[in-house]
Amino acid sequence: MIDDNRYIPDNDKSVLNPDDLRKTRLTLKMLKELRLAGEAREKEYKEEMGLVRKMYAVPPPQPAA
Repeated sequence: MIDDNRYIPDNDKSVLNPDDLRKTRLTLKMLKELRLAGEAREKEYKEEMGLVRKMYAVPPPQPAA
């Protein structure tokens, strides 16, 4: 399940041409979007690891019959 906090294509106006030699400046808004994307990625990773731990956990011992 992908969260919508990762990337907003409407805000992407940073198309660069090969002729552009100057670096782009990072604004506070850009830094905030990067931070939110990182937090969303961490959240997805933790959820995935919880599922993997459950999937590959050692099964409980069966009672002797």
